[in-house]
Amino acid sequence: MAQTFFAPSQSVRLKFREAPFDLLTDFLINLNKRNKDNLHSLSQCSGDFRDKRLMEYIFLMTEKLSLDPLAGYHAIELLQRFMVKHLTDLLTTPTPQGEAVDPQRSYEGAVFDNLKEKFPLIIFSCVQLASKMSLHSHIIDNGTAVRFLHSIGHSVSKQTLLESELTVLKGLEFGLNAPNPLTYVEILLEVLGHNEPSVSVERLYHLCRHVLHFVSLQRDVIFDSLLVTTTQCVSPSREQREKFVTVTEDYMLLGVGVIAVASFILYVRKWEQVVGELSHITGISKRSISDFAHVTLMHIVNSPASL
Repeated sequence: MAQTFFAPSQSVRLKFREAPFDLLTDFLINLNKRNKDNLHSLSQCSGDFRDKRLMEYIFLMTEKLSLDPLAGYHAIELLQRFMVKHLTDLLTTPTPQGEAVDPQRSYEGAVFDNLKEKFPLIIFSCVQLASKMSLHSHIIDNGTAVRFLHSIGHSVSKQTLLESELTVLKGLEFGLNAPNPLTYVEILLEVLGHNEPSVSVERLYHLCRHVLHFVSLQRDVIFDSLLVTTTQCVSPSREQREKFVTVTEDYMLLGVGVIAVASFILYVRKWEQVVGELSHITGISKRSISDFAHVTLMHIVNSPASL
């Protein structure tokens, strides 16, 4: 029997398209700056913790906890940032003097073995922190958290839960305001709705969430296809793949690409108009937006799973 962890919320929520345009402009400028800053400081591990199974696990967890999808995308960002920094710190810290080292077991191996045991709780802590940052979701209190974890086979105390949450907070240096792909889609849709009133962005919004979910879970194959399309090379070189990381991590491109896909499905006659406006809003070329949309649509059509 399905277990419910929350009753329907009676709280007032912010609604799509309620923000005034001057605020939207500020949001867009801020997102664009943060996106560029992120692309200029990418880690070698960028994207490593956006594995399909891991993202699906987080999406299912947020659904079970009745959280808004925004919390799931936020949790994925927190997890990516935390794990990259946490592993970097662990693997660059010298082994303490006097500590016995098993010659049959490398220090790196010991680090990963230890992390393997804590990883499920780290994931949950990221989801719990994301719920606390979202205005659209319930906050997961520790009592609910303990019950939920027990229901999926993890028996932990509230104290252990607090320690895990604090570890993630410290690892992120208490910086939890990480923009995620859905935020980019929402802001870009808001601006598009203001600039192109003839396009019903309310309808697009619903479909965009499904498209983004699909792209997130099919991330590797979609970007592999986009790389081939961009380079016109069936077997791109290692150097080409390394340079392409700035494309896979470009959330502004992802945002306009998702909207372009949804627009093609709902408003094919206005598609070129929408792509032109998205290009005007972001400065991303029409060609880049079209390539992303075409590749994604090809995978949607060929996928056994529908939107």
